[in-house]
Amino acid sequence: QGLGEAGLKILEEAGHRHGMPVVTEVMDPRQVPLVERYADMFQIGARNMQNFDLLKEVGQTRKPVLLKRGMSATVKDLLMSAEYVLSEGNASVVLCERGVRTFEDSTRNMLDLSAVPNVKGQSHLPIIVDPSHATGRPDLIPPMARASIAAGADGVHIEVHSCPEKALSDGPQALLPEQYEMLCRDLRKLAEVMGKRM
Repeated sequence: QGLGEAGLKILEEAGHRHGMPVVTEVMDPRQVPLVERYADMFQIGARNMQNFDLLKEVGQTRKPVLLKRGMSATVKDLLMSAEYVLSEGNASVVLCERGVRTFEDSTRNMLDLSAVPNVKGQSHLPIIVDPSHATGRPDLIPPMARASIAAGADGVHIEVHSCPEKALSDGPQALLPEQYEMLCRDLRKLAEVMGKRM
């Protein structure tokens, strides 16, 4: 659930210090005005992908929205959820594929790379991929990130921590900063081949 406004202030300060935009998850429509004051972009997590009141509330703002696909949602479900945001006047929506639930248990979820070209064929909205949450395994993040760019993704969302075993959340699925730096070099080269820029 986070640290409330104190946590948002910490995020805002870190963003300013490092010259990075702040993206944070909003869980409830009542939190939108508070999060809007501190964040540059709202994240709607997978569990809230069909929280229609929340989608409509962020749709009434002018901040961009990162909408993550629910683990049991179809591509059509994801696109219809985006429509709730768009219908309220907010045209800045970025979709995120982060894995779907299957019978496979060697990874947290199954990364559905076919969702990337599928979405691109049906929508004008950009789509990124989250191989960290999809696989839950740092050894699989680099190959799945590369595959995501090759499939046409507009970007990737990757967990990074200097000491994953001490991370308060998502440590087991985080890359070390030096691993992330190496991966970024690979992704930039691949994106260039694909005619994209990262």
